[in-house]
Amino acid sequence: MAGTKSGRAHCLGDLAQALRRYTDSCATTNPYPTAIDGLVILRSDQPKLPTFRLFRPALCIAVQGTKWATFGDRRYEYKAGQAMVVTVEMPSRGAVSEASPGEPFLGFVLVLDLAVLHELAEQMASRPQSQRPASSASHTGVCVVDLREEALDCLYRAMRMLETPDAIPLLYPGLYRELLYWLLMGSGGGPILHAVTASSRENRLIAAIHELKTRFAEPVRVDELAMIAHMSSATFHRQFKATTGMSPLHYQKELRLLEARRLMLSNGSNVETAATEVGYESASQFSREYVRMFGRPPRRDVRALGGLVTEPF
Repeated sequence: MAGTKSGRAHCLGDLAQALRRYTDSCATTNPYPTAIDGLVILRSDQPKLPTFRLFRPALCIAVQGTKWATFGDRRYEYKAGQAMVVTVEMPSRGAVSEASPGEPFLGFVLVLDLAVLHELAEQMASRPQSQRPASSASHTGVCVVDLREEALDCLYRAMRMLETPDAIPLLYPGLYRELLYWLLMGSGGGPILHAVTASSRENRLIAAIHELKTRFAEPVRVDELAMIAHMSSATFHRQFKATTGMSPLHYQKELRLLEARRLMLSNGSNVETAATEVGYESASQFSREYVRMFGRPPRRDVRALGGLVTEPF
């Protein structure tokens, strides 16, 4: 049974205090790594300008403050006590929108182990209908859910576990499974359950998305991707857009531009070299599309950033 509203608020308050203590004691700055593999803590004392990144499957949790992210033409906002669940690798743009020195944004990024999530989902799918989360007919790669009190308690216990690192290898795997269980049992568990127990048709779509990501620098025809997904071109295009919020070509273009930006920032590649390496034949076309995505020409953008943006997700 879900906890009371006051109990949930109490859990959020305790968790926010634990995150503030942890970040106050760290010598590093945002993002804050932890001794738990796949768990990163985020803190921002003020709203931020939007950043661009490639989202991998993850659970992005807000404990205090608000963040937003866009995937294609869809925008998702998640506030204290909510999580954005990403189950497909996708390019994204996002920012902290509510934060202040007195009430900073505090949250987590937790890598989502789809194998563990799939195992739990399959076990839950074998239960009577009354014991399962409500199903969902749609399959999108992103959703925002309210976290139950039990899930917040798991996160608080993970914070406590950081005080005894030797216990992490023994105890955290079970705590992680418990957290995912309560995630599936929450009010938004239906869409997540559907996403990870998708039919073979949808699994083939994921295979096509992976193929496009792997070969983003090559000329890849939509017909070829549709064949991998065992769909007609029209059906594939429609299903791809429903899952990612963007067309296959838009997805490929954003991957190219993100990788080109990384090459210029971290490897010192010039504009022409970066454009060629990610598959552009025309440096001028690359520059035009770069401006449309990032708001500045490549050289000016690199000078303004001055280094690689390392904040995850």
